[in-house]
Amino acid sequence: MKKVLDVPMSEIAEDSPIRLKPPALPHPSYPLLSKRFLRRHGVDLFCCAATWFLVDVVFYSSNLLQSQIYHRFIKDNNDVNGYKLAFKVARFQAILAISSTIPGYWVTVYFIDRIGRVKIQMLGFLFMALVYFAIGIPYKYYWSENISVGFMALYSLSFFFSNFGPNTTTFIVPAELFPARFRSTCHGIAGAVGKVGAIIGTIGFFWASRNEKDSGKPNPVRMTVALVILGVVCLVGLLLTYFLTRETMGRSLEDNEIYEDELIYNT
Repeated sequence: MKKVLDVPMSEIAEDSPIRLKPPALPHPSYPLLSKRFLRRHGVDLFCCAATWFLVDVVFYSSNLLQSQIYHRFIKDNNDVNGYKLAFKVARFQAILAISSTIPGYWVTVYFIDRIGRVKIQMLGFLFMALVYFAIGIPYKYYWSENISVGFMALYSLSFFFSNFGPNTTTFIVPAELFPARFRSTCHGIAGAVGKVGAIIGTIGFFWASRNEKDSGKPNPVRMTVALVILGVVCLVGLLLTYFLTRETMGRSLEDNEIYEDELIYNT
């Protein structure tokens, strides 16, 4: 012990050099929807809300299109009661989900960290647009009287690429893109705007698909216009995704906080 005490301080080697802590970054103080918030996150919030709005316009309209398909594949005999008819409709919807909706989700799970959220969203919007153009443009001249297996295949693809596309990614991106103190609020705003799109799409497509009194079928001209509009909506979503949506693949939630702190420290 005495030898240790006799060693001068200059001869004591440090195990590691002293590291000074960096200066503390200022705590962010700007509120939600302030000028500073809009300057830093306004574009992100706009593109998340807009793409969610557009995909819900299309997705909920597609669900209403099922009513035009049931009577072609389900024999509604006079002796069939309401319970049997409901069972047949439920079976039809289950087949549709198993063949398109559920596989779309699982394909997204497999590819989302391989090709990224933005590319999946762009692919989904693109192929949904192609499907609606393929259904809508010839609807008046062919599909209105020939809803067959080919029509069902195209209709199923719209749900597949909705789930392997914007119907999944629009829910994921807002949860990863914003800092923690704004994350849930911005996600809620984007989701609320999406439900406005669902209402608009439902009302608009209900108008287009209502049956005529004389024929008992929807007006083919209105259906053509409605389906082509859905295709155009998908193309608008594709452009918004390409030009405005930032990729979050490979970034942890903590990376958003570091990026935000660097912005604050440098301004």
